[in-house]
Amino acid sequence: MDILVTGGTVFASRYTAEYFASAGNNVYVLNRGSRTQPDNTTPVIADRHALGDILKGRHFHAVIDVTAYNADDVNDLLDGLGSFDSYILISSSAVYPETIRQPFSESDKCGPNIIWGKYGTDKISAENALFSRVPDAYAVRPPYLCGPMNNLHREAFVFECAEQDREFCLPKDGEMKLQFFHIGDMCRFIELILRTKPSQRIFNVGYADPVSIKEWAELCYRIVGKTPKFRHVTGDIPQRSYFPFYDYEYILDVTAMNSVMRELTPLETSMQESYEWFRNHRSSIIRKPLMNFIDQNFGKEKP
Repeated sequence: MDILVTGGTVFASRYTAEYFASAGNNVYVLNRGSRTQPDNTTPVIADRHALGDILKGRHFHAVIDVTAYNADDVNDLLDGLGSFDSYILISSSAVYPETIRQPFSESDKCGPNIIWGKYGTDKISAENALFSRVPDAYAVRPPYLCGPMNNLHREAFVFECAEQDREFCLPKDGEMKLQFFHIGDMCRFIELILRTKPSQRIFNVGYADPVSIKEWAELCYRIVGKTPKFRHVTGDIPQRSYFPFYDYEYILDVTAMNSVMRELTPLETSMQESYEWFRNHRSSIIRKPLMNFIDQNFGKEKP
């Protein structure tokens, strides 16, 4: 297939581009050329908001839009495209209001989420713009993505704490749940959508079973070969100042996804792959001042 992937230079979009290229497809990546291009792909150097005629003469079997964050992103790309068979938008679980019953289902009404704010409402506008113009498009709503090429300071932060034999600052009792999805599984799911063309147009994706933040931290430490000593943090200290996730627990209903793709990469395997990538790409991590805050407010005690 001839496939257009938006972005292609970091984490989800880069992994997606290289995944489909390694499967033998002709992958074109649309970006502004400011970063290293993914392997075995053809760059289309342009701004999606000013495409002109650069894509007008091309036909793509699939457009995988990983980097659309609002309606303008979608509309400007559609205005600049020639013809295509399938369009898949990577949306977000942030489209669900935190006030409705969980687990969130694809049939639930989308709306503002106080935790995600503008990011969530912009993703809703992106979906609405797409379906108003391409009714047979698909939207995929993942929770937290994980796995190789993840340059966000999430599991990478825990790996660094483990490598330095730091105690780990755990919010409250550590029982808050997180739901993840392996980036490779997301690509496999997109591949299945393109192959089987299911009638359902919107899919929640992710591991069916969430993991507590304590279990997740223990897993990350174990992969590094360490056992964490925990400091339980209570009180009014903002969680995101010392821990890489918001104080927000949510779960997606992934029943529909499971009907299309039954086998998933185990979370432990995903984290192992993430650590192997991290060890060779430390400078790629977009770090946050979490350790500085911890050192200044909790000291540097080690197990």
